[in-house]
Amino acid sequence: MSYANPAAVAQPLDGESAIGRRVIGKLHRKIVWYCFFLFMINYLDRVNVGFAALTMNADLGLSAKVYGLGAGIFFLGYIAFEIPSNMILHRVGPRIWIARIMITWGLVGCAMAMIQGAWSFYALRFLLGLAEAGFAPGVLLYMTYWFPKKERGKAVAGFMLATVLSSVVGAPLSGWLLSSTHGWAGLAGWQWMFILEGLPAVIMGVVTLFYLVDRPEQGKWLDAEERRWLTATLAAEQESNASHAQHDFAAIFRDPRMWILTLIYMFNAVAIYGVVLWLPQIVKSLGGLNNFQTGLVAAIPFLCAAAGLILVARSSDRTGERKMHTACAGLCGGVFLAASALAPSPLLGLVLLCIAAMGLWATLGVFWTLPTQFLAGAAAAGGIAMINGFAQVGGFVGPYLVGWIRESTQSFSAALLVLAMSPIIGFFLCLTLKMRNDKTGN
Repeated sequence: MSYANPAAVAQPLDGESAIGRRVIGKLHRKIVWYCFFLFMINYLDRVNVGFAALTMNADLGLSAKVYGLGAGIFFLGYIAFEIPSNMILHRVGPRIWIARIMITWGLVGCAMAMIQGAWSFYALRFLLGLAEAGFAPGVLLYMTYWFPKKERGKAVAGFMLATVLSSVVGAPLSGWLLSSTHGWAGLAGWQWMFILEGLPAVIMGVVTLFYLVDRPEQGKWLDAEERRWLTATLAAEQESNASHAQHDFAAIFRDPRMWILTLIYMFNAVAIYGVVLWLPQIVKSLGGLNNFQTGLVAAIPFLCAAAGLILVARSSDRTGERKMHTACAGLCGGVFLAASALAPSPLLGLVLLCIAAMGLWATLGVFWTLPTQFLAGAAAAGGIAMINGFAQVGGFVGPYLVGWIRESTQSFSAALLVLAMSPIIGFFLCLTLKMRNDKTGN
C-alpha cells in the first residue's frame, strides 16, 4: 500500500508535533487502556489459582509438589499453541482472533471449578494455557500495527501494567471471594472464585468483536488528517527498516539474537511466576492473617512493581536506550529477591520483595521493544510468539521449583534464593546482545 499522499508527507513525522501528540493520545485511550483491561482479566485468570490453593489444596488433598506442577503445567499448553496462534492472528486479524482467545479461556477458567483431584487439575490448567496462547504476543504484535517505534515503550508498559495491577485488584478480590462465597449452592469459595473471575473474559470477548479495529486505515475514531499522519509515519518507518529488518519467518530460528532474547525472557519468567503463583502462600506463612488480609498484603509488591514498570519505560523512551534498561532492571530484581530470602525479619523481607518486584516487572515494558528493532511482517508475528512461547518454560519451571524446594525444606527462603539466580543470569545474557538500533548496540 502506498502512502505518498502530499497532505500526509507535509506533516512532520514526529510524535512531538501537535498532530502527533493528538494521535498518540487517542491510541492510548482507545487501544492501550482497552487492551490493558483485557490483560488484567487474562492475568487474573492465569494466576488466581495461587489464591484458590489457600483452601483448594486442603479440600482436594493436593501436596505442594502436585500444586507446583499443576500451576506450572499451564505453560506447557501455552507453549504448544503460541506460535500457531500468532500466525493465525496475523492472517485473520486481531479483532476476531483476540475475541476467540478470550471466550475460550473464559470458559475453561470457569470450568476450573470442576477440579476433583490432581489429574483434573493438571488437565484443566493445561487446557487453560492452550486457550490463552497467543493473547499477550498477539496484543504486542497488534501494537506494532498502530504505534511508531518511539512510542512503543510507553504503550507496551501501559499494557504490561495489567500484570501487576490485576494482582493489586485481584489479590484482595480473590481473598474476599474465597471467604464470602463459601457454601453458596453447595460450592466451595475457590469454586465460586474461578466461576466469577472467568465470566468477564467471555463477556469481554464478545465486546471485543465489536470494539477492536485491525488497522489504522479502519480507525474511524481518527479523523482523516490523523489517519494520514499515522499511516505515513508507520510507512516511513517500515521503509526505513526494509533494508535490515527480518521478514522471513523461517529465518528467525537461525538468528542468535532470537534465542538470547528467549532465554532472557525465560529466566525472568522463572522468577516472576515462581513468586506470583506462590505469593499468597508465602504471605500466609507469615502467620496471623485471614484470606482477605492475605490478599491485601499480597497486593503491596505489585503496587511497587507498577511503579517500576512505568518509571523504567519512561526513562527508556526518553533516552532511546533499551538494552541496558532491560538488563539492569533484571539485575535489580534478582539481587533484591535474594536479599528478601535472607532477611532477618518478615517485615524487612516483604520490603525487599517489593523492591525486587519493581525490577522484575520493569523489564517487561522495555524488553518487547528489542525484537521489533529487527523483525517485521510475518517474522514479527512468529518471532514475538516464539520468544513469548518458548520462554514460558520459565513459567513452568518457576512454580514447580518452589513447590519441590518448599516440600523438601519446609521453607520458602531456599526457593527464593534459587529463583533469584534466574534474572541475574538474564542480566549477563542481555549484555551480549548486539542491537543495530539501540544506542548501546553495534
